[in-house]
Amino acid sequence: MLPQAKDYRELPEAERGKELSKLGLGSDMDVELRTLQLPVDYREVKQRVARIWEDLQPQFVVHVGVDPAARAIFLEQCSKNRGYRDADIRGFRPECGVCLPDGPEVIASEVSMKAVRRRAAVQGVAVAFSRDAGRYVCDYAYYLSLHHGHGCAALIHVPPLSPRLPASLLGKALQVLIQEMLEEIEKGRAQNQKLSLCSSSQGEPTGGLLH
Repeated sequence: MLPQAKDYRELPEAERGKELSKLGLGSDMDVELRTLQLPVDYREVKQRVARIWEDLQPQFVVHVGVDPAARAIFLEQCSKNRGYRDADIRGFRPECGVCLPDGPEVIASEVSMKAVRRRAAVQGVAVAFSRDAGRYVCDYAYYLSLHHGHGCAALIHVPPLSPRLPASLLGKALQVLIQEMLEEIEKGRAQNQKLSLCSSSQGEPTGGLLH
């Protein structure tokens, strides 16, 4: 479980996004990486997340938020629609503590965060799995991305920068974790394609290429 901190903050873009932007996602990743910064503001986040999905049409969105109480990187599997009671930096709270009035209670990422944690070789910082993202602006943004992207999103909660976790180490850790997430997506899609090729209305294999 993620510690219930009430003062999440975004890392400055110069410290959070720049490191990952400099590193990229590796030469073997045919992916365009774009980094954007969201404010700790429910209403602004709601508008910006919708625009990201409508205007940029990304295949996958990764949100990165800071938990001041964390001593590890947390991979959030899902997001919840209700319980947003804490005010943002402008003193605003979502009406009735709800993200989307007609939305499902929980939306999960299509990426298995347990699998990512198990396989990712991250040096110098612990990586943990979580199913409770804290019901603050990070969780709120995550729910919206999962809703708009039909599960094609992730949320990574990270500890604050410190001598033990400099920006360079955090950037490398994010690079490794996102690489694993993208590989998980590809595996899932390949499996779905395989299942599709193996099915037909007559119950017989189609294509004849799977051995």
